[in-house]
Amino acid sequence: MSTAVGNAPVQFAPTASQLHMAYSVCRSIARSAAKNFYYGFAVLPRRKRNALSAVYAFMRRCDDIADDNALTYEDRHNKLAEWLDKVHRALAAQPTDDPVLLALTDAQRVYQIPIGLLDQLAFGTAADLDYGQLESSNSAVPVPRYQTFEELQKYCYGVASVVGLVCIKIFGYRDPSAEVLAERCGLAFQLTNIIRDVKEDAAVGRIYFPQEDLTQFGLSAADLAGPNVDVARLRPMLALEADRARDCYRAGEELIPLVNEDSQPALWVLITIYRRLLEKIAAKQYDVFSERVRLSVPEKLTVLGKGMLKRLV
Repeated sequence: MSTAVGNAPVQFAPTASQLHMAYSVCRSIARSAAKNFYYGFAVLPRRKRNALSAVYAFMRRCDDIADDNALTYEDRHNKLAEWLDKVHRALAAQPTDDPVLLALTDAQRVYQIPIGLLDQLAFGTAADLDYGQLESSNSAVPVPRYQTFEELQKYCYGVASVVGLVCIKIFGYRDPSAEVLAERCGLAFQLTNIIRDVKEDAAVGRIYFPQEDLTQFGLSAADLAGPNVDVARLRPMLALEADRARDCYRAGEELIPLVNEDSQPALWVLITIYRRLLEKIAAKQYDVFSERVRLSVPEKLTVLGKGMLKRLV
């Protein structure tokens, strides 16, 4: 981590107006980009909503760097490292005028978010970046990245379970068992995303399903790609992954009463939206190839309305 130079470094402290502007920028980023998560943010008290928006804006910046196809993989790695260095400098109270860093630094201080968790969020982005570089050298034949479900879980920890751990720091909790439950809840969200996005991921050579699962159902990575996917052949494997996600959603239910009361409705909204997305996919017999499966805005607003009622009562 970068540190300030000198015997008595000046500790930078943003003004109230700077923080107000910074959080406004982060809320705008979350509102425009967090298609599912922002509905959960909306039920939180304002200060916690601001903090989660700052974390989301930080992750969005990481993702934007990793997804910048105008840069080489090496340049993306370098740019991500430069961004993380700026984050560390800001967290060490060095001056910055970046609104995302201003808000993130304030949120980290207020909610005592471990800096290591923020680093892991960035490293999770780099994991996908490394995967893309690997696949670009052999794009003709998609290859599963993971051999076992345990290996896939490690990936999901870095890109999703860590998000859950950061969220509960902002939500507030006392029982340490909340941490394990948050990790499993993040795994449920990521498995749902993997099932939903299989068509798009396979199109760019990213196969997240483990080789052992493909083998169990007599499939190959090539069966997930191309214009004529046989959904009926894939359905049993996708149903297996959905059952794993459902098991993890039960951990989410156990987590809700362990977070602070003012945050329970937000967590309920997040879990409900993602679980309903999974069940909508299942209701379509796991056909995620004909069209992208998503909850409509009215469906999400219905969940949000129920979450608002939970907050009031």
